[in-house]
Amino acid sequence: MHRSLICAAILALAGLCASPVALAAVALAKATTQLPRSVSPMHYDISITPDAQASGFTAKAAITLTVHEATSSITLNATDLKFSSAVLTPAAGAAEPLPAAVSVDGPAQSATFSFAQPLARGRYRLALEYSGVIGTQAVGLFSLDYDTPDGKRRALYTQFENSDARRMIPAWDEPAYKATFSLQAVVPAGQSAVSNMPIAKRTELPDGRALVTFARTPRMSTYLLFFALGEFERAAATVDGTELGVVARKGSTGQAAFALDASKAILREYNDYFGVRYPLPKLDNVAAPGRSQFFGAMENWGAIFTFEYALLLDPAMSTQSDKQRVFAITAHEMAHQWFGDLVTMQWWDDLWLNEGFASWMESRTTARLHPEWNTALDAVNVREQAMMRDALASTHPVVQHVETVEQASQAFDSITYQKGESVIRMLERYVGPSAWRQGVRAYMQAHAYGNTVSDDLWRKIDKAAVKQPVSAIAHDFTLQPGVPMIRVEDALCKNGSTVVTLSQGEFSRDRPDKKALAWRVPVIAQIAGATRQARTLVAGGKASVTVPGCGAVVVNAGQSGYYRTLYAPKNFAPLAAGFGKLAPIDQMGILADTWSLGLAGLQPGSDFLDLAAATPLSADPQVWGKLAEVFDSINGLYATDRKRQKVFAGFAIGRLAPVMAQVGWNPRAGEPDTVANLREQLIGALSSLGDSAIIAEARRRYAAQASDPDAVPGPLRKAILGVVARHADGATWDALHAAALAEKSPMVKDQLYHVLASPLEPALAQHALALALTDEPGATNSAAMLARVADAHPDLAYDFAVANIGKVNERVDATSRSRYFPRLASHSGDPAMVGKLNAYADANLAQGSRREVETAISDIKLRIKARAERLAAIDAWLARTQR
Repeated sequence: MHRSLICAAILALAGLCASPVALAAVALAKATTQLPRSVSPMHYDISITPDAQASGFTAKAAITLTVHEATSSITLNATDLKFSSAVLTPAAGAAEPLPAAVSVDGPAQSATFSFAQPLARGRYRLALEYSGVIGTQAVGLFSLDYDTPDGKRRALYTQFENSDARRMIPAWDEPAYKATFSLQAVVPAGQSAVSNMPIAKRTELPDGRALVTFARTPRMSTYLLFFALGEFERAAATVDGTELGVVARKGSTGQAAFALDASKAILREYNDYFGVRYPLPKLDNVAAPGRSQFFGAMENWGAIFTFEYALLLDPAMSTQSDKQRVFAITAHEMAHQWFGDLVTMQWWDDLWLNEGFASWMESRTTARLHPEWNTALDAVNVREQAMMRDALASTHPVVQHVETVEQASQAFDSITYQKGESVIRMLERYVGPSAWRQGVRAYMQAHAYGNTVSDDLWRKIDKAAVKQPVSAIAHDFTLQPGVPMIRVEDALCKNGSTVVTLSQGEFSRDRPDKKALAWRVPVIAQIAGATRQARTLVAGGKASVTVPGCGAVVVNAGQSGYYRTLYAPKNFAPLAAGFGKLAPIDQMGILADTWSLGLAGLQPGSDFLDLAAATPLSADPQVWGKLAEVFDSINGLYATDRKRQKVFAGFAIGRLAPVMAQVGWNPRAGEPDTVANLREQLIGALSSLGDSAIIAEARRRYAAQASDPDAVPGPLRKAILGVVARHADGATWDALHAAALAEKSPMVKDQLYHVLASPLEPALAQHALALALTDEPGATNSAAMLARVADAHPDLAYDFAVANIGKVNERVDATSRSRYFPRLASHSGDPAMVGKLNAYADANLAQGSRREVETAISDIKLRIKARAERLAAIDAWLARTQR
């Protein structure tokens, strides 16, 4: 159809004809919204004057908008804003400005501007003058204080996702209302301002301040707008015509060198993969001290925001795992510049289109650009994070129904991120990387600067993956919740091949009698040690597959499938017997399945210990890391029975200590990066198990650091401090506290306050709780300290937080509150905590925002059940084998 015909159709529907705006108007008619559909924005001119010391700002907004149908009022989003003037001017002709009466609805987070006469359809300009608040938590426009050798400093930043742009600008603060933005700010002398676009002009004012004007943005959602102000410096490089930068507090950009180098490699990779080049002239990554309970980094278009701990590398404390995290988070946020920023989900129902894809691109890119890290094995850990939540009654589909701001905040969870990533991984493996990439490229090109729903993507993948039921499989895994379970019923060798009989059920952690949902499940199988694979699609609940060769059969070979695999005992036995010879990725997957199925009572819990006992010292470091993780979990289940716990710990230490002896405390020249990560994991796990040798060596090194600079090298600093703090007495805790008070590096200081909250001694944990609610640790560290105490003392931390709920809420970003308190309690094993959580929910949460409480209650009940019903099998195995 010719553009003129498209324009005529749009004109009939929306009363306008400019192509991008017209198409946006049609999209808005279909989108979920909490605002009237009669008006939509086109452009925002924003001028802001922040007063950091007074924790407030004044601002002006001139919003170019379109009235689609006659109305006598305009309603938009606004929170904690006070309006002093509101005038509407028609865009055409010489009509008189129309003053507006302003009414604010706090609970609805909206402001309505009413006029004496109805407004005709057409274009207008709404001019507003207002003031607002600069907060201390990461929502809206907020401040962060930090130490320097020259004293305290304060910087300002914004965080608008999911629904907090309305705290700084009156706006249609929903993802489908895309518009362009022109931002200017009056800033103090000597300070730097950063936003999505480069600075177009800087004008020095007579009072010593400066007026900074940024270039106009492309069309984008409000939650992607960004502003920062402070004493910054910037390191930069140019790649493919784009200026890449890292912006950080003065004196710290040397710690950003790896992040900048990573950004260069990632941008080249993404420009190629997506087939659409990054469209903005610059891309900054802005580092900030502190932390949030809601997020670690944010993908603002052209100006990513990242907390320092996730972006900078300090040789005094950073580890190999920190380096890998910096790369992964940078890759994630840069992927959002396409998935989320260039193409944005229409409403929060499809948030996974942003987060699941960015998570998958992060993993894919890390594995591709840093194969020496062997991060492909982490696919199992990603899958496990999702399945832990997805196998509970409180789960939800990947594509979920969102009605409120609070529900949108809760959508940022392991289903959206990790399940989304895992389903994408499975589908890409099913259709093949080439077809998948072709579909993604077509999706990007078709929907650039627009909004989408999941089916927009599936249509493009369907077209690229000819004659494969991609949409049908995708719908099964994204439109319904839960974890499929593939049962390996039989495996018969005949004529050099093995016929494997499969059936499909559902894995549930808390509903053993639940009727299974139906999925179409792509399954890959192979004989252990072989290279040839066989594939099938389990549909209708049953399937069989003929696998080349005979021997032990691995189902979900390569572990790309999102499902549990339950082997009949006769099929599990040969896998266990040859466990040491399996591919590391399959060892990881089988360990994870076996432990989870054992906890659910679907497989003997002792089967996991058989695998652990069969794991050779030469196994991949990440396999040993997985064993250490599960050993720590089992040890925690024994926490209420020290005698039985000691027996299990003896076995676990007996398995891990020889690995630690092989790895050693000191890095060896040329050792793999995976070994460095394992060293850190083993020190932590053996400390938790009470290994006296590890605890003694950590204490020795900590005590010797004043006279021996090599006693606590940077890459081991966190591990050693973690052991010392966990097993601290009063004098040691006081020494750590003194070190935190004296420290001037924000990152090191934050780390010290974090470990102060980790002691096993209840009295010291109580000290940490009291300290957390003072101003000393910093406004954004308090909530993290309480959460750290809750790891070892959940009941103590939860009771303290609820008793001080007003003070705690001041120290938790608003987007996190509904999940923060339940998560403090989630490690409890006390039946009384269930009643406490229900009481908290009744007093503080809307009925539709209780998912986190329900999940925490399920975790508590499952922990109680595991202690009562699962540990006996482990006891029996230990009695039988550890003689």
